[in-house]
Amino acid sequence: MSGDAPQPIGRTALAVEVTDRLRRMILDGRLHPGDKVREKALTESFGVSRTPLREALKVLAAEGLLDLIPNRGAIVALQTGLELREIFPVLAALEALACEQAAVAASRAELDGIAALTGDLRVSYERADRASYFDVNQSIHSAIMAAGKNTTLMRSHSVLAGRVQRARYQANLTPARWAQAVDEHEQISAALAARDAECAGNLMKRHMLNKLHALMAARSGDQRR
Repeated sequence: MSGDAPQPIGRTALAVEVTDRLRRMILDGRLHPGDKVREKALTESFGVSRTPLREALKVLAAEGLLDLIPNRGAIVALQTGLELREIFPVLAALEALACEQAAVAASRAELDGIAALTGDLRVSYERADRASYFDVNQSIHSAIMAAGKNTTLMRSHSVLAGRVQRARYQANLTPARWAQAVDEHEQISAALAARDAECAGNLMKRHMLNKLHALMAARSGDQRR
């Protein structure tokens, strides 16, 4: 009824905010692989109780960013090159399929939205705004997944995508690779706009595998230093 008082949502909203902030700390490198998550320090820093923080830890553990270890607490997950080499080809296949399906099933408004985001990606690149570029890039991939209108595909993809999110964010792209990645996204957007399913799928698969090669090259360079 219109006179009913709204249900409180403060706790849920707070847990989401804590999750977002802690995720960003992991992605931008303020918390490193192998670091212990110090709950007391974070509750004081965030100004929250342990309840929303522990809810956030469970979410981030499900995303693969944290390991919850009995008697030790939460540890920022380590990620091996072997894991990336196993996950990325599967992601490439899933996202290629999403592109193929989006080329057929997406509305014109959805395709226009992907094109607009791709334009924003170019702007972020030209400004050398890496944080914005990453956020827009994630939005593009999410928009393509949604436009494919395949719930099973989206669920399968989300399980794996979270496991490589940190690696994708932290990779030090060379100027050449960064420029190439923007070009690849523009080609994907154009293929989707033309509803060329085969071309869009092939372009996305190549884009994802090029990302893997860039990640592995960055890791190899870090190990040599």
